[in-house]
Amino acid sequence: MTEIIIKGADSLMHKLELMPAKLNNALWDANFKIVQVADQAAVRELQSSVKHSTGELANSLKYEVMENTDGAVVGRLWSDDPVAIYRELGTGPVGEASEKDLPDNANPVYTQHAWFIPVDAVDTNLHEVYGMPLIEIAGKKFYRTNGQPARQFMVPAIEEAGDQSGEIVKEYVRKGLDELK
Repeated sequence: MTEIIIKGADSLMHKLELMPAKLNNALWDANFKIVQVADQAAVRELQSSVKHSTGELANSLKYEVMENTDGAVVGRLWSDDPVAIYRELGTGPVGEASEKDLPDNANPVYTQHAWFIPVDAVDTNLHEVYGMPLIEIAGKKFYRTNGQPARQFMVPAIEEAGDQSGEIVKEYVRKGLDELK
C-alpha cells in the first residue's frame, strides 16, 4: 500500500479557520475607509461652494460602520443639522423644482407658499447673500423667500466613495489575506 503524506495540511487548516475573521475585519476596515472618503468629499464640496460659512455644516457630518440586522457590515454618513437636509434637497417650490438626485423611495414634501424671515432673526444680510427681497410689514423688516434650490453635497460624496469602493474593498481584503501567509 502506498502512503500519501500531505505536507502543510495543518497550516492550511489553521489558515482556513482564520479566514472568515480576517475577511470580516477587512470589510469592516474597508467600510471605514469608504465612509471617510465620502466624508472628505462632502466637506470638500461644502468648503468650495459655501460663500458665507462658519464651517458648522461641514463639522456636523458624522459617520459610522456597523453590522446591520442581516449581519452585513455597512457604513453610514449623515448630519443631524437641519440645514443639511435643506441644502441637500432644497426648500419650498424652488427646491422642489430644482434638479437633484434622490434615492429610490425618497419623496420629500415641500412647503408650497412663500415665507418670511425677520431681518433681526439672522446675522447675515440674506438679500446680499441670496438675493431675497427685503420687505417691510407694519414697520418690521422681513426677507421674503419661495425657497432655495437643492445644492447637493452628500449624494455626490457618497457616489464618489461608491465609485472607489470596489478598489478599496479589494485592497483591504488582499491585505487581510496576506496576513494569513
